[in-house]
Amino acid sequence: MGSKPIIVVGAGIVGVSTALWLQRAGRDVILMDRDAPGSGASYGNSGLLAGWAVEPVNAPTLWKDAPKYLMSRDSPLFLKWAQLPWMLPWLARFMSHAVDHKTRRIVENMMPLLTDTVMQHRALVAGTPLEGWVRDSKCSFAYPTLKDFEKDQYSWNMKALAGLKPNILTGGEVQEEEPILGPAIACLAQLEGHGHITDPGRYVALLAQHFTQEGGQFVQAQVQDFTRSGDHVTQVETSEGAFECDQVVVTAGIWSKELMARLGLRIPLQAERGYHVIFENPSELPRNPLMITKGRFGVNPMDMGLRCAGVVELANHLTPASEAPVAFIRKQAAEVFPKLTYSGTQSWMGFRPTVPDCTPLIGQIGESGIYTGFGHQHVGLTSGPKTGRLLAQMITGSTPNMDMRPYAPERYAG
Repeated sequence: MGSKPIIVVGAGIVGVSTALWLQRAGRDVILMDRDAPGSGASYGNSGLLAGWAVEPVNAPTLWKDAPKYLMSRDSPLFLKWAQLPWMLPWLARFMSHAVDHKTRRIVENMMPLLTDTVMQHRALVAGTPLEGWVRDSKCSFAYPTLKDFEKDQYSWNMKALAGLKPNILTGGEVQEEEPILGPAIACLAQLEGHGHITDPGRYVALLAQHFTQEGGQFVQAQVQDFTRSGDHVTQVETSEGAFECDQVVVTAGIWSKELMARLGLRIPLQAERGYHVIFENPSELPRNPLMITKGRFGVNPMDMGLRCAGVVELANHLTPASEAPVAFIRKQAAEVFPKLTYSGTQSWMGFRPTVPDCTPLIGQIGESGIYTGFGHQHVGLTSGPKTGRLLAQMITGSTPNMDMRPYAPERYAG
């Protein structure tokens, strides 16, 4: 065990989880972020513990769906066309994985990170004041018709690899199960045994607060560079000065790309920009979280109202938010929740950090003492506690009880 602290860069769910598991292993940890904990992608996600989300976005069906989506003004996929030339190399690599055998490999890689998510969140909050934050729930996939569910069979075949088989509700059973739904939804594919968080940003902030109350240190600073002696990291240079360390864990989401560039690594990390709309003081709420399949967004009853979160906009992380994805979510919500009234709305845009093979980078870069924990695309909240636990095990010399080779950052180091 070294005499200097371990520095975790990025205070979203992955970083906070890593810091907590390292702290519990007896290590001295500094958590760093340029913003407050839980204020990035962890703030605005759907709050769903999506153990079912093993299928990547770039499944083979995307070849058929993407052109149709991009040519329509009423679809869940958006693109900043002016950025297309700059984005083409990444898109080419991304689409190269949209074949069946590669999709199945991604599913196999994601299953160990996702399928025990509720248990992993419960382990993270055990013995803390946050034990009540992890809620049990069903998750229902809402389809316009039974035929639409049947057309989505490839996705359900991938979920079946993880042992997931839905209960199918049709006709009057749909509104009996979820009275908030209108006639636009005539089929629910329902999964039991899942979970959700009712305010993910606050949840992560309180986890960070618990970390500091237990003796951890949080430093709000902009990380600028890394100092190394030979190949091993020795300190982190920040806007608040230099901090010595034994190891560094980079869990900074989309901003990890710039930090990796400081190390001479060109990680093909792209922002899948996601949006949410919160309907404040809603007249009704769903009994359990929903996935609106036509709109590709999740619906979660939260502390601050009804959150509808999802869609994909391909653009860099420096471009301001767009109006069209928010308008799309509002329109889709009005269609599926025709009786919903509310006092007002809030909208938000955040960055899902995605690499072409939709598999996060979890592990050490060579023998540098620099570890990565980013690239979780749509499943950061779901897989954050497990990722943090795995990183803590690797750093403290324990052997994770799963094959870590598919997540190795070296696959993008060349």
